[in-house]
Amino acid sequence: MFSTRSRTGATLLALAALVVSACSSGSSTSSASSPAAQTAALAALPQETPSALTPYYRQKLSWRSCGVPGFECATLRAPLDYARTDAGDVRLAVARKKATGPGKRLGSLLVNPGGPGGSAVGYLQSYAAIGYPAQVRAQYDMVAVDPRGVARSEPVECLDGREMDAYTQTDVTPDDRREVDGLVDAYKGFAEGCGADAPELLRHVSTVEAARDMDILRAALGDRKLTYVGASYGTFLGATYAGLFPKRVGRLVLDGAMDPTLSARRLNLEQTAGFDTAFQAFAKDCVRHADCPLGGRGARPEQVGRNLKAFFDKLDAKPLPTGDASGRRLTESLATTGVIAAMYDEAAWEQLREALTAAMKKNDGAGLLVLSDGYYERDADGRYANLMYANAAVNCLDLPPSFNTPDDVRKSLPAFEKASPVFGEALAWAALNCAYWPVAPTGEPHRIEAKGAAPIVVVGTTRDPATPYRWAQSLSRQLSSGRLLTYDGDGHTAYGRGSACIDRTINTYLLRGTPPTDGKRCS
Repeated sequence: MFSTRSRTGATLLALAALVVSACSSGSSTSSASSPAAQTAALAALPQETPSALTPYYRQKLSWRSCGVPGFECATLRAPLDYARTDAGDVRLAVARKKATGPGKRLGSLLVNPGGPGGSAVGYLQSYAAIGYPAQVRAQYDMVAVDPRGVARSEPVECLDGREMDAYTQTDVTPDDRREVDGLVDAYKGFAEGCGADAPELLRHVSTVEAARDMDILRAALGDRKLTYVGASYGTFLGATYAGLFPKRVGRLVLDGAMDPTLSARRLNLEQTAGFDTAFQAFAKDCVRHADCPLGGRGARPEQVGRNLKAFFDKLDAKPLPTGDASGRRLTESLATTGVIAAMYDEAAWEQLREALTAAMKKNDGAGLLVLSDGYYERDADGRYANLMYANAAVNCLDLPPSFNTPDDVRKSLPAFEKASPVFGEALAWAALNCAYWPVAPTGEPHRIEAKGAAPIVVVGTTRDPATPYRWAQSLSRQLSSGRLLTYDGDGHTAYGRGSACIDRTINTYLLRGTPPTDGKRCS
């Protein structure tokens, strides 16, 4: 039910995008990660295009106006099932903003903000095509494709707005059998809704298939190699592309990296610890301010955490009014989501302090509800984007479920609560949802080596809440040509977040093809 998201630029809530999520999947029954030495490597596909795919690779994009000044849009065809091209097509939404000049045009730069479930087209139109450095936009056509099942590309739909409101308020810290049954029923209802909407598409929204779609797009754009910037889950998508098509790798930036060798249970556990790291940083900042509602000046972070957990416990017993037109009250689950949302960007910490102050001292839950709604991409009319639906659809297909039964969750609660005393219980129970998914998973943890690929820049932030720094270290070691670039700081992802060192290093790579030395650090 909780899902992580990537920061897309201007503000935390400007454009929601998810990463792995505590709803992601994975099968390991051990708390240990899957060592790279014990997992198979993703095998590269043959360089020669199979004859059955030739029509897709030779298609010409028909560009048209998008209704957004300066942008063109097109529809890309890809096979629903790469193993059975006679099973029909999926139609994928593509957007482009041509290079503005001056300077030599360098081809297309494909961008993806994360997820799974984040709209790359929306990200391009709202941020990347205006927020990326001017010299990059001058020399590259900025391009985005919504992956299959996402946003404009045959989106997966699961619940209507009213049903989704109820789902987001489900108690994810059950205290008894009745509440456990209620949580399980919520997960089953969500899964059944997704399965009823698009039963065949649901079997074909994996990351491997989305990566193969990107290669068809590369060919349709007329580019010999792929140049790409992916954030959060977008790093997994980009790394998967490199593993499948190493010889077609151009300049790849993987910012806020995932580790493909981990089972989802381990991903969820380490991500839980990542949120705790971010919360510790927030707590230290909060108590420097006189208006911190979680502790006075000089209070220790662990006391701040206990105070927040006590507030969550009160909400579990008695939700707060919010003034919401639909009558929603601030439940423990919505408040937890709101706090988690603010962990992605330190620029949101002031907003979080104000929201917590209103809730804890004035019994007004409106501020935390705003943060939660932004995270879920709920608009003022009660409509939800398909972000959460696509997130579950991809995660539950990519890896086996983290937990199969409520008893599995109970056994893992001590490890999750150790990883985060504040968020651990909720995030452990949130990882149960894929147990009830209507489609069997098709993926497993694996290494990605991409032997023979050009240098790939992997960016890690030392106190990243959603994609812990260790993941970037691991991915950069797996990739045969990986170059680790470290941002010593807070928040999720690094490019375009204010570090001149990071931006200059990545711009040099994108514009000149000169990668950083492995292990370069910035602040």
